[in-house]
Amino acid sequence: MGKELLLSSLAFGLFVVCPRMAGMMHVIAGQESLSMMKTVLVGTAFSVPLLMLMVMVFGRFGVWGALTVCVLTDFGAALIMGSVSAKAGVETAVIALFVIMGVKVAPFISRALF
Repeated sequence: MGKELLLSSLAFGLFVVCPRMAGMMHVIAGQESLSMMKTVLVGTAFSVPLLMLMVMVFGRFGVWGALTVCVLTDFGAALIMGSVSAKAGVETAVIALFVIMGVKVAPFISRALF
């Protein structure tokens, strides 16, 4: 494995660990009959094509398209875990709003600071 691949893979691995992931892992960890390690490994296999889809959607439709895919995958996860509710829907909408605000506001803040 080349140095470039190792470093970019490490950076990607660090990047995908986020609060959304932690929340979902907390829910899954509550299922005592499930092996966390097996769930992560099999889930990673499922996520690869979804990540490739996200890259293609982002390239073609930008942040709004990628955010749409994120909301749909969040809804799918909630549906699978049996936790679809109005509360979860509002939380997802608020998170999506903050993501868009962050993407739009971050360049202005960084330009003001640097």
